[in-house]
Amino acid sequence: MRILTLGDVFGRPGRKILQAQVGLLKEEYAADFVIVNCENASGGSGLTEMNAKELLALSEVDVYTSGNHIWDKREIYNFIQQTPRILRPANYPDPCPGKGYEIFRVGGRRIGVVNLSGTVYLNGLQNPFVEFDRIYESIIPACDLICVDFHAEATSEKIAFGYYADGRANLIFGTHTHVQTADERILSGGSGYITDIGMTGPYDGVIGVDRDIIVKQFRTQRHSKFETADGAVQVNGAVFAFDDNGKCTDIQRIMKLFK
Repeated sequence: MRILTLGDVFGRPGRKILQAQVGLLKEEYAADFVIVNCENASGGSGLTEMNAKELLALSEVDVYTSGNHIWDKREIYNFIQQTPRILRPANYPDPCPGKGYEIFRVGGRRIGVVNLSGTVYLNGLQNPFVEFDRIYESIIPACDLICVDFHAEATSEKIAFGYYADGRANLIFGTHTHVQTADERILSGGSGYITDIGMTGPYDGVIGVDRDIIVKQFRTQRHSKFETADGAVQVNGAVFAFDDNGKCTDIQRIMKLFK
């Protein structure tokens, strides 16, 4: 089993490069299952219903995860209820629209996908470690593999969660920072892990935003309206291979640049 994960889709450039490349990447890496984070797909912040439908039309993508920006476009509140292919972090307090995890079937295997948000420097949500325990006990009888998108700011929190879930979640990958880390590894319990898979979107900006705007903001300490960066685009992610026992056997980071 090979699972392809792609980092946060940012704005129109991210959506367009995903549309152009996801099928090619799935074929190139012989992926059986594809997970994409979509929380920044509309203007770099949130997800509109129109853009959600555009992404859902990509049959190569099995499930979209998200994070703290998923609620930035209010129209997603109702739409996220209509599809199990778009997840939101499971540790938002109830009642909350949408689902934080789902089980999918591919090639005779049952794959559980769990979306969690960290709490360091982010919203004070329910404890993601405790929430994972609860979800794990609920879904492990129905899953052959469990994948976790741990959407968090602090690398320390992501690494700690990796050790915590090792041997239970088969795949643990981080999202949110839009900067790919070079620490992919197979943990002692057989789980595949990487702190952050990066971003799918503008390459010539500051984590997706026009660099001049961000530089000016840092220099003046005054906020300016964010605009999506122009120029080259990138596709970041990683592909993980698993044996029949669910142990990770190989990890390949993906960083492709398109000018």
